[in-house]
Amino acid sequence: MSMNSLNSLSSRLLPPEAQVLQNYLLVMAYRLKNKPRSERGAVDLAVVVIMTAIVAAATIAIGYILVTKFTDKANSTPTE
Repeated sequence: MSMNSLNSLSSRLLPPEAQVLQNYLLVMAYRLKNKPRSERGAVDLAVVVIMTAIVAAATIAIGYILVTKFTDKANSTPTE
């Protein structure tokens, strides 16, 4: 079986959202394959640090919201 026939077979079996993701990954793999070697994986350290900080801040915020919500719910539950 050729790659095209496998892609068309899997496209018929996948929901539309998964097809979009599959197409995106295929395009990104094509771009990566055809980039010059010097540009592959070129990510500044500052970008990695900023993204890590954003993810950490979001995690802390979500954790705080959940703890507050559970604490309020626990405090409002009658015990007697």
